[in-house]
Amino acid sequence: MIAPIAWRTPPRHYGPWELITSLLAEGLVERGVEVTLFATQDSITAATLAGVVRRGYEEDRSLDAKVWEFAHLAHVFERAHEFDLIHSQDDFPAHAFANLVETPMVTTIHGFSSPRILPMYKPYERRVHYVAISHADRHPDLNYAATIHHGIPLDDFAFDAKGSDDLLFFGRMHPDKGAAEAIAVAKAAGRALDLYGIVQDQAYFDREVAPHIDGNRVRYHGAVGGEARVRALGGARALLHLINFDEPFGLSVIEAMACGTPVIAINRGSMPELIDDGVTGFLVDRAGEAVAAVDRIRGIDRAACRAAVAERFTVERMADEYHALYRRIERSRT
Repeated sequence: MIAPIAWRTPPRHYGPWELITSLLAEGLVERGVEVTLFATQDSITAATLAGVVRRGYEEDRSLDAKVWEFAHLAHVFERAHEFDLIHSQDDFPAHAFANLVETPMVTTIHGFSSPRILPMYKPYERRVHYVAISHADRHPDLNYAATIHHGIPLDDFAFDAKGSDDLLFFGRMHPDKGAAEAIAVAKAAGRALDLYGIVQDQAYFDREVAPHIDGNRVRYHGAVGGEARVRALGGARALLHLINFDEPFGLSVIEAMACGTPVIAINRGSMPELIDDGVTGFLVDRAGEAVAAVDRIRGIDRAACRAAVAERFTVERMADEYHALYRRIERSRT
C-alpha cells in the first residue's frame, strides 16, 4: 500500500488521502491480509511499515517534496516482486513504474483534478486498475475497475443528539471549499459560525475570510484532529459545505453526519451520493438558498444522519469492497 508522504499516516490533523490509506490498511490487516505500508517513517500502523523519509514534507519544510516522492516510489518498486498487488493512494506518479514490473496495480483516484492529468492515466488504464471515490468523479474517457466510496470508523465519531445553534465550516481555506460563502450565509441567517481547516490559499484567506473573523460571531480555529475534531463536527446546527467545484467526495460531510450534524451543501459533484436531500441535510443550487435551509434544518433528525453513515459509509464496508476487488484481480490472473 503506497501512502502519500505529504503528511504522516494517519495524519495528525489534515491529510485526507493519508487518512483513507490508514483506515484501509488497518481494515485489511484486521481481515488477515498481509499489508506492507509504504509511508513516512513516523507513521503508525498495524501493518508492516516501510519508509525512506522521516516525516511528511508538509510537516518538515526542510525536505524537498519532489526528491522524496521519487525516493519513496523507487523504494516501493524496487521491492515489487515481493508483493501480490501494489495499491497506490498517491495519485498518478506511480504509473511511471507500472510497465517496469509485473505486479498487478490498483490506483485510487482521490479526485480527478483536471483533464491535464489524463496523459498519466489513459495510457495505463489496461495495466492499472482504477478506483473512483464517487460516481460523479469518474472521467468519461477512462476505464474503471470499481467505484468505492470512502468509509470511516463510526465508533470514533461520538453522536451528539443536540448540537448547538451555531453553524460549522470544515475544510481547506481555498475558494473551492466556500468559506466566504459560509460566512455570508451565517451572517444572513443570524447564526454564529465556527471555521476549521488549514489555510491553503493565503491570499484568499486574507481577503475573503480574515476580515470577518471577530472571535464572536465568526471564529477561526485552524486545523484540528482527535477529540477536538469530533467535538467540532458534532457541536453544530449544520455543516455548511457550499463548494465552488465538483467535490469528488467530502470526508467532512460523512464525518459530520456520523456525529449527528446535518449538512447543507451545493448540489455539485458527489454531494447527491452522500446527502439524502431532506433526510440528512439539504442540497441547494446556490449559496443564497442555504439561508432558508438553515431555518429548515431543525426538521432533520440527527439520528437519521448517523444511521445513513452506519448503513453506507463505514470503514468495514470500504475494506470489504477493496478486498473483494483484490480477489477479482487475483482470479483474473489465473
